Amino acid sequence: MILDQSVAQQTYIEDCEVCCNPIEISPIFEEGELIAFSSQSIEQ
Repeated sequence: MILDQSVAQQTYIEDCEVCCNPIEISPIFEEGELIAFSSQSIEQ
């Protein structure tokens, strides 16, 4: 998974590379460094 560190805090939906189910990705960057990351399945 490639994360865009040009945006300090973001939330987006991406398909899982393994099972293809949608997951919500929420990375937080500070000065270009990843300081927090969360993900959760949004499959119904």
